[in-house]
Amino acid sequence: MIPFHIVLVAPEIPQNTGTIGRLAVSTDSVLHLIDPLGFSLDEKHLRRAGMDYWQHLDLHRYTDWENFLELNPDATLHFFSTHGDTSYYDVKYSPGDYLVFGRESAGLPPELYERYADRLRIIPMPGKFNRSLNLANSVSIALYEAMRQTRSAWDS
Repeated sequence: MIPFHIVLVAPEIPQNTGTIGRLAVSTDSVLHLIDPLGFSLDEKHLRRAGMDYWQHLDLHRYTDWENFLELNPDATLHFFSTHGDTSYYDVKYSPGDYLVFGRESAGLPPELYERYADRLRIIPMPGKFNRSLNLANSVSIALYEAMRQTRSAWDS
């Protein structure tokens, strides 16, 4: 069973994507990358961050958001953003859900904020400097909360 899907919309930093790829392998999750990417998939920083895990990664790549939707029509989507109103704690996750994250510098494309306003999740940041968290950290936080909630489905 696939616990979760991690979706990165136009990621820019290869080290973050490499780290997220390693996380996906470690949790039996699937990584979906939506173009444009800010790097080449054979970039050395990506390989270094993913280390020897990259060859085991279940990776899917899409030309754009519509291509992603076309190939994943039944996906249950959760969007993580500083623009969300619903805490990621207050969401019920199910195995197979898709956790969607935007690019490091600008977050999700504006049209996704409008189209999926009811599915925007926020990771609380009560500190003084809470502009945003590192993408790889945000993915880890969200994925492990979803896994915690559904552990009976995958903990065997």
